[in-house]
Amino acid sequence: MKLPFTVEQFLQVFKNYNNAIFPMQIVFYLLALTIIFLSIKKSKGTDKIINSIIAFFWLWMGIIYHMIFFTTINKAAYLFGGFFIIQAMLFFYYGVIKQRLSYSFTQNIFGILGLLLIIFALVVYPLLGYVYGHMYPLAPTFGAPCPTTIFTFGVFLLSETKLVKIVLIIPFLWSLLGFSAATNLGIKEDTALLIAGFLTTAILLFRKPNVQTVQS
Repeated sequence: MKLPFTVEQFLQVFKNYNNAIFPMQIVFYLLALTIIFLSIKKSKGTDKIINSIIAFFWLWMGIIYHMIFFTTINKAAYLFGGFFIIQAMLFFYYGVIKQRLSYSFTQNIFGILGLLLIIFALVVYPLLGYVYGHMYPLAPTFGAPCPTTIFTFGVFLLSETKLVKIVLIIPFLWSLLGFSAATNLGIKEDTALLIAGFLTTAILLFRKPNVQTVQS
């Protein structure tokens, strides 16, 4: 598939984005660490905080990354941004208002896989980018769509209940679309996005939760 922009233009978007939002990248990491902490030290109200943070991530990506920066080289980013905003609303509605999205780290295969995806998004992804020659600021950072979607899949795997299926749709579709960057733009670290998307979706659609089931 022929893209409407070059690799150089794509990487320049990241440079413009990273330079413009600094030091928000640090804030994103602090928020991610907050999610990890709250999923381990779970208490009343932590699920609302976790879902509010994830909703903020997706709202930020929809408005700031897609609609403000990515649209400078690809007008389809307005559509992408719209879907990301919808995903943020889904997190807020089902996670904060309806309280149907609950997370807690448990020492089982799902919790371990979830934690591994989270660590990959926060640590391994940027390290792989460095290995492949994507130096900051010409590189996707946490808070941009692909690493943050991998992080989201990791949080999904920490779910205590059967995940509301509708919240899986947009992240899974983005894992397919975002993977095109790995093949067409040389962002090889995005290969993990496709793996995370299929792995997480398959697990969450078929596994039986350890606690009460939430029907979607």
